[in-house]
Amino acid sequence: MFRFIFIAIVGVLCCTAAQAADALQVVRGRYLVTMGDCVVCHTRPQAGSPKFAGGYPLHAAPGTVYSSNITPDKKTGIGNWNADEFYRAMHGGIAADGHHLYPAFPYAYFTKLSRADTAAIFAYLKTVKPVSYRPPSNHLIFPANIRAGMVAWNALFLNQTSFKSDATKSAAWNRGAWIVTGAGHCGACHSPKNFMFADKAGDKMQGNLVDGWFAPNITNAKRDGLGDWTAQEIVQFLKTGRSAHAWAAGPMQQVVEKSTSRMRDVDLNAIATYLKSLPPVASKPPHTPSTKQMKDGEAVFVARCSVCHTRTSAQGYPTLVGNTLVQSRNPDTVLRIILDGASTADTKNAGSGFSMPAFPVLSDKELADVATYIRNSWGNKAEPVSAHDAKSLRRVSKSGE
Repeated sequence: MFRFIFIAIVGVLCCTAAQAADALQVVRGRYLVTMGDCVVCHTRPQAGSPKFAGGYPLHAAPGTVYSSNITPDKKTGIGNWNADEFYRAMHGGIAADGHHLYPAFPYAYFTKLSRADTAAIFAYLKTVKPVSYRPPSNHLIFPANIRAGMVAWNALFLNQTSFKSDATKSAAWNRGAWIVTGAGHCGACHSPKNFMFADKAGDKMQGNLVDGWFAPNITNAKRDGLGDWTAQEIVQFLKTGRSAHAWAAGPMQQVVEKSTSRMRDVDLNAIATYLKSLPPVASKPPHTPSTKQMKDGEAVFVARCSVCHTRTSAQGYPTLVGNTLVQSRNPDTVLRIILDGASTADTKNAGSGFSMPAFPVLSDKELADVATYIRNSWGNKAEPVSAHDAKSLRRVSKSGE
């Protein structure tokens, strides 16, 4: 009798321990999904769209790729996948049915995740609500529409080596390197791409155009990078979307709201530690704008902008002096903010926010002139903007829709 009771107690304890381990794995997976900002890319941008059901459009020169449904729906999602198949997709870019995934899904970065990491992510995704939704078919030009071509892409650019710590660096640096180059896949947006849309060797984190927005340089470049930022200012930006040097805009605003603002401080500090170690790459000095363009731009600025954007930004609006986004080598983000308006990231860490009105009424010349003016005033230096630049940007902005 006592033996039976003992065996029963042991069985209950083992069952409880297994359940606790499963629960911890799900919690870990949820955090990794947050770190990877998966909910943004796997949820349609329309309000009320079900989370993780896919259909988010990812635009590039060859066309548009729509993100996949990663809910546990058995017909349209990953409900019939197993952990091995999920690991293969994360590390090799191959779906459960054997078809190749496009690198719009950043599996080239997820190779840094361990088997335990992908198992935890998979365990969490199995707990989300199943959604029956089949994303639209991709719209790609030849030869990008031939999935078999990804075999060659993988052979050229996919490195499936797991992350290895650098014994000469601190624990914080190694943790930051793992997040930035792996789970957080920062280079997927911030690294320039070659003609096959792989990261350019030697130019990592130097800034890249993404769907009409410019993801800025996040190396230690002084003018348009993080060279003048302290590690704490980087942490503040990741928590709130604001710093003394820039405010989050475009896709980065979503990253802050859904990902970095929800990460642990120890991980944000690790990211900052790693980013501050990235050496800048020397760039050509920008051309000096003409006196006339600066004068015309100042007139627009005084009439439209100066009420809010003072030199010191005493009212709490973003300062334009030394602003990293303003001085980026590509002006598209600045142009889009002026054309479409902007608002601050909505996070529990940021306090009260602000909204900036849109100015679609500006002509292409006025838009180019005022952008050039703010990019080259108060000590700022950046390439002048042409009316052609403004016209091209208008085609992809909200005001051009």
